[in-house]
Amino acid sequence: MGRRNRKGRDITGIFLLDKPSGITSNKALQVVKYLFQAKKAGHTGSLDPLATGVLPICLGEATKVSSYLLDSDKEYFVTCRLGIKTDTADIDGEIIKEKPVPETDEKILSDVIVRFTGDIKQIPPMYSALKKDGKKLCDLARKGIEVERAARPVTIKKIDGMSREGDNLSFTVSCSKGTYVRSLVEDIAEFIGTVAHVTVLRRIGAGGFSITDLYTLEQLREQHEQGGFDAIDKYLLPADHVIQDWPYLNLNAEMSKGFVNGLSVPMPPFILEGLVRVYDENREFIGIGEKDRNGDIKPKRVIQKSE
Repeated sequence: MGRRNRKGRDITGIFLLDKPSGITSNKALQVVKYLFQAKKAGHTGSLDPLATGVLPICLGEATKVSSYLLDSDKEYFVTCRLGIKTDTADIDGEIIKEKPVPETDEKILSDVIVRFTGDIKQIPPMYSALKKDGKKLCDLARKGIEVERAARPVTIKKIDGMSREGDNLSFTVSCSKGTYVRSLVEDIAEFIGTVAHVTVLRRIGAGGFSITDLYTLEQLREQHEQGGFDAIDKYLLPADHVIQDWPYLNLNAEMSKGFVNGLSVPMPPFILEGLVRVYDENREFIGIGEKDRNGDIKPKRVIQKSE
């Protein structure tokens, strides 16, 4: 729940959106922010306009934990069309090259999995939000300008379920943040001896969330029309939901007041290293702490309570 004023509501939580195809992640974010009338909102890792699936939207103070979702591994289901290359590396682009597709047997597909599993380097696509000399690559690409891009290290944790039907190749992939599935598809096609572009891309996992946890924009709109904020606020997860596997620290009233005002608190012996969830005397989440040079827990992120 949250208090509303002319600038929006002081609402905090995480909404798990099933992003639809055909709109940008930012457009989806703005729709969610508008329906909740939230003062502040942010998503946790862009999806291509073509892509669908898991897009956690952080509202209010939950934006302070969004970086931990952004850093998490992602999982995708992807289908690509072999033999055709587009300028955007997906179905929305213009065809720029066609190449015959060689036969592939189980051994070749197994070789693909071995070759592209583990630590690899990718050259980011021109149609991406990365910048070169202060300019977005996608803006340069739309002007017909292609620039040299440095290869970036990413980790492909797992490729599974690879199958081919005609000229369509499908698989699931688990990967580190910063992985471009479009680039992976083009690299796989080159390894096979052809070209390719993405036709279906669905994020099926991120930050411990899966497609079974999601709500669509249509569901959100419908519930908002029928029951207002009371109906849709029930969809929100608490801000600390994404860090439930971290150690936690419960503080008394005096220590809680000090922590939210920037003071360090004693670190218990069972917390050795890393970040910690911090709760007040009412077991309400008040922030994230980290070890300071004196061995105590200092505030890294403070969660302000809604009035």
